Amino acid sequence: MFENLSHLALQEYWWVIVSLLGALLVFLLFVQGGQTLIYRLGKTEGEQNILVNALGRKWEFTFTTLVTFGGAFFASFPLFYSTSFGGAYWVWMAILFAFILQAVSYEYRKKPNNFLGTKTFDAFLFINGLLATVLLGAAVSTFFTGSAFSVDKMNLLNLSGNKMPIISSWETPFHGLEAVWTTAHLAFLQNLALGLAVFFLSRVLALLYFQRIIDNTEIINRTKKCLKLNTVLFLVFFLFWLIRLMLIDGFAVNPDTKEVFMEPNKYLHNLLERPVILAILLIGVVGVLLGLFNSIIKNKDNGIWFAGVGTVLTVLALFFIAGFNNTAFYPSTFGDLQSSLTIENSSSSHFTLTAMSYVSLLVPFVLAYIIYAWRKMDKTKITEEEINSDSHSY
Repeated sequence: MFENLSHLALQEYWWVIVSLLGALLVFLLFVQGGQTLIYRLGKTEGEQNILVNALGRKWEFTFTTLVTFGGAFFASFPLFYSTSFGGAYWVWMAILFAFILQAVSYEYRKKPNNFLGTKTFDAFLFINGLLATVLLGAAVSTFFTGSAFSVDKMNLLNLSGNKMPIISSWETPFHGLEAVWTTAHLAFLQNLALGLAVFFLSRVLALLYFQRIIDNTEIINRTKKCLKLNTVLFLVFFLFWLIRLMLIDGFAVNPDTKEVFMEPNKYLHNLLERPVILAILLIGVVGVLLGLFNSIIKNKDNGIWFAGVGTVLTVLALFFIAGFNNTAFYPSTFGDLQSSLTIENSSSSHFTLTAMSYVSLLVPFVLAYIIYAWRKMDKTKITEEEINSDSHSY
């Protein structure tokens, strides 16, 4: 079946899979967002324990999806993996460190003889919630603004001297961190805007999730007050990022020569020339707004499902804008546009993509199990009495 597909068709198939994993990861970052709200919503130790346990039942989903996302990128587009993960290693190490803090915190937060104290591990959870969301958002934004790296595949043939035959090289000493703090060009504002948009979106989704799963009047009342402010901040940063994205020059690829060049309003053209992507984006945005409307205006607790599906569709459309319609999804801004990565010049071989495609048929079964486990864990709402009687609480 898959072996009869062209190499390009397989590349596009795997870009869809990677995009879906990235979209699911952004939705699951509600765990990180919730961790930054523990002391904002929980005024007593009991209330804080409720919030931590509500998130603790889901944190492994986020971590597993992050690992799967990275693994899928490595297997399907190895040149991107070696360029970004190998070059921008400081930003990825910071994200990894943040997730290590999270895992340790959930494991030891309530352990007997915890010499660091519960508040120390709660602080670690806050750090994870802040760093993971902002840095991941900024990293995704570089798919549109570009990064300072160079690629020379001929280096594989250079076996002389003591140098390793390295294909890609990072050309700044900050190794990825320049995406959020350098002021050399305005791209860092674009990256930081998406990072902050993801941060506030994760908090919005967490607040909607708390409303769905927690049975505590005081906490729920605080979520309603907090939701409005975080929604406004999310919309401000996301709309700034999205509107500016439609106006900036994009990294286009000549379909005949494969030459990369700058095209005015490229990402707006991608939306207009691919109506399916535009439809996915609009449905996603409407889904998020409907979830917020149900919670803020209609006072319902099902907002997380509308906003969650809307988030997945919106992020999916953004990945499609970055990779499809003859676009370089990982542009190089270091003097030579031809170092930019596309789904064609950075992918695995036809044989590798074919073999992996058969493995990908197991994905629906894995998703079905996750949905089943999620429903079992959320069958009843969380109460303080339940947490106190649970010997395995976080």
